Order: sequence, then C-alpha cells, then structure tokens
Amino acid sequence: MRFFKNLLLLLLTSACLTAAAQDSQVLNKVMTKTAKLYADMPVERVYLHFDKPYYAIGDTIWFKAYLTMDQHQPSGISKVIYVDLLTAKDSLVTSLKLPVKNSVAWADIPLSQFAFKKGNYRVVAYTNWMNNAGPAYFFNKNITVGDAINNNLSTNISLKRSVTGKLTKITAGISYKDNDGNPYSDKKVSWTIEKDYDEIAKGKGVTDKKGFVDITFLNTKNVTLDSTQLITVIDRGDRKQGTNKFSLKPVSEPNDMQFFPEGGQLIGGVPSKIAFKALKPDGLGIDVKGTITDNTGKVVADFSSTHLGMGYFMLVPEDGKTYTANVTFADGTTATPEMPKILADATTINIESSDPDNLKIKLLSDAAFVKENEGKTFFIIAKSAGIIYFAAQTKLQNQVYSALVPKSKFPTGIVQVTLFADDGEPLSERIAYVMRPDQLNLSVASDHPDYTTRQKVKLSIAAKNGGAPAEGHFSLTVVDDAKVPFDDNAETTILSYLLLTADIPGYIEKPNYYFNHPDEKKMADLDVLLQTQGYRRFSYDGIMTDKYPPISFLPEQGITITGTLRAYNGMGLPGGNIRLQIKDKNYSANTVTDVDGRFRFPNLVFSDSTQVFISARNNPRSADIVLSVDGDPYQKINVNPSTPDEIMNIDSTLSAYLKNSKAQANNSHILKEVVIKDTRIVKTVSHKDYSNLSSLSQLPDHMITPNQLQGCNNLLNCIKVFAVGMTFQDNNFYIQRDYASGNRTPVQVFVKGMPVDVNYLENMNGEGIESIEVFLKDELGLVNSAYGTNGAIVVNMKKAPEGQKISLAEFKALIGSKNEVTITPKGYAIKRSFYLPRYSGPRGSQTNQVDTRSTIYWNPNIVTDATGAASMEYFNADGVGTYRVIVEGIDKDGNVGRQLFRYNVK
Repeated sequence: MRFFKNLLLLLLTSACLTAAAQDSQVLNKVMTKTAKLYADMPVERVYLHFDKPYYAIGDTIWFKAYLTMDQHQPSGISKVIYVDLLTAKDSLVTSLKLPVKNSVAWADIPLSQFAFKKGNYRVVAYTNWMNNAGPAYFFNKNITVGDAINNNLSTNISLKRSVTGKLTKITAGISYKDNDGNPYSDKKVSWTIEKDYDEIAKGKGVTDKKGFVDITFLNTKNVTLDSTQLITVIDRGDRKQGTNKFSLKPVSEPNDMQFFPEGGQLIGGVPSKIAFKALKPDGLGIDVKGTITDNTGKVVADFSSTHLGMGYFMLVPEDGKTYTANVTFADGTTATPEMPKILADATTINIESSDPDNLKIKLLSDAAFVKENEGKTFFIIAKSAGIIYFAAQTKLQNQVYSALVPKSKFPTGIVQVTLFADDGEPLSERIAYVMRPDQLNLSVASDHPDYTTRQKVKLSIAAKNGGAPAEGHFSLTVVDDAKVPFDDNAETTILSYLLLTADIPGYIEKPNYYFNHPDEKKMADLDVLLQTQGYRRFSYDGIMTDKYPPISFLPEQGITITGTLRAYNGMGLPGGNIRLQIKDKNYSANTVTDVDGRFRFPNLVFSDSTQVFISARNNPRSADIVLSVDGDPYQKINVNPSTPDEIMNIDSTLSAYLKNSKAQANNSHILKEVVIKDTRIVKTVSHKDYSNLSSLSQLPDHMITPNQLQGCNNLLNCIKVFAVGMTFQDNNFYIQRDYASGNRTPVQVFVKGMPVDVNYLENMNGEGIESIEVFLKDELGLVNSAYGTNGAIVVNMKKAPEGQKISLAEFKALIGSKNEVTITPKGYAIKRSFYLPRYSGPRGSQTNQVDTRSTIYWNPNIVTDATGAASMEYFNADGVGTYRVIVEGIDKDGNVGRQLFRYNVK
C-alpha cells in the first residue's frame, strides 16, 4: 500500500533500535487504521500562484491553481475548483468556478472601480471534496488592493497602547498627504471611536505644518477594542472632506506570551526544551527577553527571542518548586505570563533535528512513571502527509531512551512523531521538519545578460528531478522590481504552502523565510516554530475509536444541475420527463425523475452567465406540474486565519506601486465618476411606491446605486459587499450591531415590494435595478412586526415605460411557466489572455504612449516536454532596473519546485 513507504519497523533498546516483534497487535492496529483513513479520505490541497503580491483598482488579478493530493501528487479526485474573493469582513465579492484539467486551472479577476474599493481582501480556494475535512483545509491568502484612481488622500497611522491608572489609553498619530506627497497643513480633523456602530468617544484636532495630528482616547467605558474603529474626517478645504477608518485591533490587548514544553508536557526532574512565542494583538511576533525564577527568587534560566518573537530555553523543573516568568517586550512593556504546570508520573518525547542526516528521538520519563510502567510496551510511529514511514516498540526499563532515525527514510516536509501506550492511547507528540534534496530542480536562463526597454526577451526553463528531465505544469510571472517591491520572506510560495503551512493550523508569519536560501539558523528557527504550532491532520484519538469524519461532499467531475418535479398536490412526481437545453452550445439532454421526483444532469460544461432552459412539458397533464431547480449550496468559510497579513497603511506601504498605477490609469484614460446635476426632478422608484413599505423612513440608511452593480452577475453576492451595516451569516442578512449583541432576527428582503427569500437574489443580476435601499432600523416597527424580521433590504427595479403594449406571448414570458424554467447557473469562468504588446522597428516608429506595466509577463500554461524544457518570449516595458522572474510548478510525480531569477533592463 502507498501508505507504508520504506517502512522501518524497529525495537527500541537503551542505546539503539533493533528489530520489532511482528505480532504486535496494537501497533498493527494503529498502522492499519491510519492507512484506512487516508485511503478512504485522501486529502486534497489547492495552491494558487499569483502574478504579484498586491494590486490596485483597475488591475486584473491573474492566477493559476494547482490541485494535489497525498504527498503533492496531481489529484485526479476533483475536476472543479472554486475560487472566492472576500472582503476583510468575509463578505463575498466574487466567486469563480474553474474546470480542472491535468490537475491545474487558471483564471483572472478584474478589479473594477465600480465593484471594488481600497482595502484588504482574501482569496479562498477549495474543491467540494475538501469540505469533508473542513474550511480549515482551504487555501487562504490576503490580497491588498490600493486605489490610485479615486483616492486623493494618503494617510499613515501609528498606534500606541498604554495604561493610565486602570484605564487603557490609545494614542494615534496620523499623517495626511495628497497624491503628490504634499501635507494637508492646518486642516481641521474630527474623529469618533465606534464599536458596532455605537459611538464610544469623539473629539477634534488640527494638523500641523507636516500634516500630522495626534489623537488620544481614554477607554473610560472599558469596552473591548478588537472590533472598534477610529473614524476620522479631515476638512481638506473647498468644501471637500476625506473620511478614513482605522481598526484599533493592533492595540486592543496587551502583548501575549505563551510557553510550549517539548512533547506537550513539563515533567518534574526531566530536562525540557521549552519553546515560547510572543505576539502583539494583531497576531504578529514581537521580540522579547526575560528570565525564569523559582519560588526562592533564584534565576534558573534566561531567554531572548531569535526570530519573530520565538525562541527556546532549557529547564529542569524541580519537584515542589514553582516558577515565574518575567518578560520584557521590544516595545518596553512587561508581563509575567503563566508557566506550564509541572507534572509527575509522566513521560514525553524529545526530537533533535539539527543533524543533517538523522533525527534523534528520545523518550524521557520521571522515576515514578518508570516504576509504575516498568516492562510495559510503548510504541512510536512517525508519518509524513498521512503515510507511515517509521514504527517502533520498546519495553520501558529506564528513564531515558534514544535512537537515531535516518532522515533519508522521509520525504521533505513535516514529520509527525507520536508516542503510544500499550493500549494505543497517544501519550505525547512532536512534529519536526525534514529538509532533503528531493525537490524539483528548476533553472531559468535568458538569451541576453542585460536588456533595453521594449526589447524582446526569450526565457528558457529546465526542470529536473534527481538529474533526470521532468515533465510538468508550471506558471511564470515577470514583474518590475521597482514598481512591485516586496519582501521575499513574506511570500506565499508553492514550497512554503504545500510543504509547511498547509499542514499547520493558525497563522505563520513570513513563511517563505524558511525556504529562502535555508541555512542552519533558519532550520533551527523552523524547529522552534513547529514546537509552538499544532498539526492539522486527523488526530489519533479519532482514528483509534473509528470516529472518522463523515463523507458528506462528493468529488465533482463537472457542473451538475439538480431539481425536483412535483405534482399539483406538492408530492414528488416519479418517472417524469425532463429536458435540458443550452442554446449557446447547441446542447440538449434528457433524464427521468427518480421515485422522489428528483432529477439530475451531471458533468455539464458551460461558461458563466450562460442561460440554461429546463422543461417538463413532455409529460401527461404538464400544466398541473411544477418544476423547481436547486440553487447553489451555501458555502461555509472559516474565519480568516491570515488577518495579521492585512495592511493598515495601504497608501504608504504601496506608495511606489500606486504611483505607477496612477500613471497607468492616466495613460489608459480611465474616467472618474462624475456627478451631473440637473434642475429637472426625475421620478425614481423607491420603497415609498409600495404601501407595505411606506412606513419605513423617507431616506434609507444606505443606498446601493446602479453604478456599484455594473458587471454584477449574482445580486446576492453584490449586496453582501455593499450592504453597509449588515452581516451575512447562516444564509441570512442580519443587522451587524444587533447580531453582535446576540439578536439573531434576520433582515427581510423585498423585490418590487414583495417579500422574498434570500436565495431569490442568486438568480438576479445588476441589470434593470433602479436602487437597493438598506434600512438598519424600522422606526415605527410596522414592517418588522408584519414580517417578524429586523431591518429591510429593498430592491427597486426600474419602472417599465408607460403605455407600452406587449403581446400575449411576451406577457406569458413575463409571468413564466410552472413546468419550464430558464436559469443562469454558476458556470465556468471565461478564460482571458494576458495582454502582450509587440514592438518592432526603430524606437521612433513605435507608439509614444509610455509602457507602465508592472506585470511584464504572465503565462499560466507552461508545460515542459520530455527533455524537461520550455521557452517563452515577450517584450520589456519602459521601466528600467531589475525585473523579477518567478516560476513555480509541479511535475507529474508530485515534485514541487520554485525558482527566482532576475535580469537588468537599461
């Protein structure tokens, strides 16, 4: 079986490992059950490679998806990948459905100025099969989007937290500048502190000559600050104002410090390696130093962080003593975090991984544990990506056992080492990292050492696996380093994701640091990281008790449309004839309903926005039957695990990129939205036109305009983005402030004055909509009491031209038929080609328009041939300096690779 590769089955002795007994029933049970789990439920992974790390309004996000399973082999399980783009508040902006071929797919997301605004977004990618393991297994990546088109105000904020008496004091320093970097001097600034739309504090200030203002807030109401915002309004002059919102989460709590004894237990009298991690409230690491003192005041250990607030120290805890940690953070604050409890009568596992060739495994027990369990059998199992590579057993005789296990037995990646008792109960666990030279070797070469602007570039790539040519699928991006500066250590790469973060729960800061020219220190830092993180794979507790995760989601091989055919009495109609037509593709299919009246059209292929016609007219008494089609299921998305990657000061952090983006927008003649005032009063449709809604306020709390709905193919998703003050949970809208306080009464949705279910909006797009009114309160309470809801979303359709006659056929088409339906289901995203200019002839004969591209070249469809080679050509832009080439991919055997290459443009 593939779940037992190069299995090394050994018996521990006091100095080494010798052959294990073949008849160990418990050991065989653990191994067999583990193999069964991963055979029945192979774990799929999706990784997305993007053309660059951040974007601006007007850009296009280009990406390629790689679908793997087990140990990164190309997955043949699923043929459909979903890619969702969400706001920082987890509102869905757009969703793509991608067809998978050869375990890869690619697409793009245009960032329209009408559908997006400046802020932090995140991309989530998954398959339907991955839902069985849960949203924690989905690919997540933060994407920051700046705005150089509509943004005339650049801000930079610094936050500081302190304590005055028993109250928390927040100090904010904000710098205001225009797009050219000139400060807004001597300008009035008003500010408020809001939590769930409730005002906590307010004040005013004036910027100094450098455009800087100080704001101080004393938390006299003692509210939690993690969801609190600082909202500022600056008067820029000429009746122009600028509003900004800043989260106070980065200073919402004191810094945090945690300790992690190796193996999970701190045992009296047993030497222990104790890792630690210091975090700021925003989830990023902070450097720390300190001491450990016992109850007599004696310093028994001192420590300081070595990387991103992490490090370790050694301690031999003594029975009867207590220990206190005294720490000082890099920002000058201090703390005395709680130390782990000292256990007695216990055992733990220790791993030393600094040896490049071997893992040194130790079992450490106190005397009481040895006395109680002397002669009993214990087991060790080590696995990587669900595959068991090492198993051993021993009879306990001494307090210390050690063994060397060759690293060559494991592939590159995380190794999970678990200690079991003789009844199969897990006692201790440790994860370690094995780095071996088994990754795909990629090389990039250019036809010239240096280039000029607009010169043709020819690149060639070579892929090898162990010296042999490797056939595989790759993607390549070329960006201008000066326009897109970025910290390589902070990148999410195919190596850092598939070999590390995909198997580790929680947030990992700067994951590519451990793969960017790895050395002895980085490997030591990685070992400390793994001691402070958990392991995402299934626990042995569930495996041993046969509590496997249920399989509720099947792999998708294509697009499936399902529904129900019912008789006049509402009962499902078996044996009914159903016909499906896709007119754009000249495709049709027929099926028959099952005993419950259900029908299913599997493995369909059509693009997004395609109309599908389904009919049940070819049945006896067809006028009395009702055809209904199922909507897309609601997809649960977990809380963003990568919120620490969100950028607060977008304007200043992306300044170089936004400067180029502004020039690019000017060259492209992108028009800003202009408000044209007219003295004529134009009657528009609103909630006041419907008697059942006339009791609502004359003006809504928020209005969604048709401009914001341009290009909207799914009205539900668009309202999620633009319905300010509302949250979407459990397939319902709620008033955000009420939901946060425990009120779970949903909002009522109205279309043309009629109450509808939320799912009704999925079959609507932005066309024909006059406005969408959002009401966060019903002052008279008449609408809320009539419908048992809280708040309202009113979708107003444009008024039909008066006096226009329609035919009987048009009237029937307007009201629809019960046994026929035309739907626009979610289809596959339409692939677009990356624009590549072609320059020829002397420079004087070429266009005078400046080529300001930041992504010079993007190719998601690179396939190496039998010699492991591929080549491509493109033209440079007008930017001079260094161009960065990144190629990533995977070969047909599941070996992943990444290569960074740079060349100069003069």
